[in-house]
Amino acid sequence: DRKLGVHPELDMVTTPAGLPVAMVHCNNCTSDIDAWINLFGEFAAAIGKELPKKELFDMMYAKALEGESDCGEMISFNYFSGEHITGMNEGRPLFLRRPDARLTLGNFMRTHILSALASLKIGLDLLAREENVKIDRLFGHGGFFKAPEVGQRMLSAAVGTPVSVMETAGEGGPYGMALLASFLLRKGASETLEDYLDSKVFKDAKSTEVMATAEDIDGFSRFVERYKASLEVEKAAVKAF
Repeated sequence: DRKLGVHPELDMVTTPAGLPVAMVHCNNCTSDIDAWINLFGEFAAAIGKELPKKELFDMMYAKALEGESDCGEMISFNYFSGEHITGMNEGRPLFLRRPDARLTLGNFMRTHILSALASLKIGLDLLAREENVKIDRLFGHGGFFKAPEVGQRMLSAAVGTPVSVMETAGEGGPYGMALLASFLLRKGASETLEDYLDSKVFKDAKSTEVMATAEDIDGFSRFVERYKASLEVEKAAVKAF
């Protein structure tokens, strides 16, 4: 019966059907990953091995599965802009490693992929710790989940629950807006949005579910603690550069 707190790090929104939602709204996600992968793509082209974009991204994402669960003493801040969850008004993309870090391509890619989820992890931990929110299952959508398994497994490691991805997951926001328009045009007289999606849109949709290993989950926890401890470096970068 305790009084729930106010958390400026979180957004209160509603679903299109009007249900309340606590949103962990992260400003930064894959922009830094894209920048690094495009750099490797330039290198491949320079040596005469230019790859189609999907093949390049799938290959680079897959390398993250070869990395150590905690990324081997490396940290990345993917902040192209500020991140309110961690108290940043501006951002500077930043890659850090200890002198004895194991700088392998697998660790490098895993670092950047976990970094894209770190702010989300911090926000979800706040909901779990302060508001007793329990997450049973998540659905992923957007380009982060286009490469098979990788995004699902890393997000599952962040939250400790299974993550499902549908065939349509790569379409992101525009697909959702198209579905809402379709609902308004084709719904039955008393049909709710939930019923329309369940019976007509996703009834036969194929999906895959991935659950992270205990090692993945433990490694992400160690990574995010190191990430939070290193936020002072990001603040200094904003001030100095």
